[in-house]
Amino acid sequence: MTGRVFEDYNIIANKDIESSIKGEMSGSLETALLAIVKNMKNQPAYFAERLYKSMKGAGTDDDTLIRVMVSRCEVDMLDIKQEFQRMYGKSLYSFIKGDCSGDYKKILLELCGGE
Repeated sequence: MTGRVFEDYNIIANKDIESSIKGEMSGSLETALLAIVKNMKNQPAYFAERLYKSMKGAGTDDDTLIRVMVSRCEVDMLDIKQEFQRMYGKSLYSFIKGDCSGDYKKILLELCGGE
C-alpha cells in the first residue's frame, strides 16, 4: 500500500518523495523524514545500510550496530543479510568478522546467524 502512495505522489508532484523532502526540509527533520521513507520502501535495505554505515571507515558505531543486530536478529535478519550482500557485495557476516574482535565479535556473529 505504501508503494502505491509513493507512486501516486510521484505522478501528482512530478518528482519522488525523497526529492521533495530534500528540497523542502533541512537538518534533523529532513534526516528523520528520509529515514522513515527509506524504512517504508524497503525495511531490510534500510537496516542493511544502517549496519554498513555503523562499521565502515575508522571506528565502529557500536550503539547502532548492537541496536540493529539485537532488535532484528529474530525478525528479519535473513532479509537484511541478503540486502547487505546485494548492496555492498560482501556478506554481513564477513563485514562483522573483519570489523570487530573478541567476544563482542562472537556475539554479533551468532546474532547474524552465519554466512
